[in-house]
Amino acid sequence: MTRKRVAILISGRGSNMVALIEAAKAPDYPAEISLVVSNRPDAAGLARAKAEGIATAVVDHKPYGKDREAFERALQAVLEGRRIELVCLAGFMRLLSPWLVERWQGRMLNIHPALLPAFKGLDTHRRALAAGAQAHGATVHVVGNELDSGPIVLQEAVPVVAGDTEETLAARVLEAEHRIYPQALKLLVQKRVQEIEGKSRR
Repeated sequence: MTRKRVAILISGRGSNMVALIEAAKAPDYPAEISLVVSNRPDAAGLARAKAEGIATAVVDHKPYGKDREAFERALQAVLEGRRIELVCLAGFMRLLSPWLVERWQGRMLNIHPALLPAFKGLDTHRRALAAGAQAHGATVHVVGNELDSGPIVLQEAVPVVAGDTEETLAARVLEAEHRIYPQALKLLVQKRVQEIEGKSRR
């Protein structure tokens, strides 16, 4: 079995990165984590990736100012240099331009802490509680040109219970994220995700 070469993009501790790394240790998992890239030199996840023997790279966004495409061209050069085939965003806090998204169309996944299309953007747990949502959760989707858009690959719902705070709800959602992200990557590699009219089917 030839395993697909995957890069994970992070900006912080990379807890979803760890879930993917652990899943990829299984001999029958169809992808290998070949590279971890961060836009922040101080991202805690870089040390964890190195400890696992995974190649790391930093493409600091700050020198590029507001020129997103210049930053993305530098990032793309790193990905191409490592012969990366698929990209997983795991807490990568940069908005991607159509220039990069188009180059990875159908080959880039993101995980979002909400049941999309509900609660796109930031502060999802606070907003779910404020809205009185009875269910919240996590979504893995193929990256589209708009924020938190693109065909959904997998979702897992978690109940909102009486007395929940942002922290308790976030903890339960994070557990769901760690379960579904490796599954979603596996589905994508096995080509069991097909884009049909902007939606994904397996």
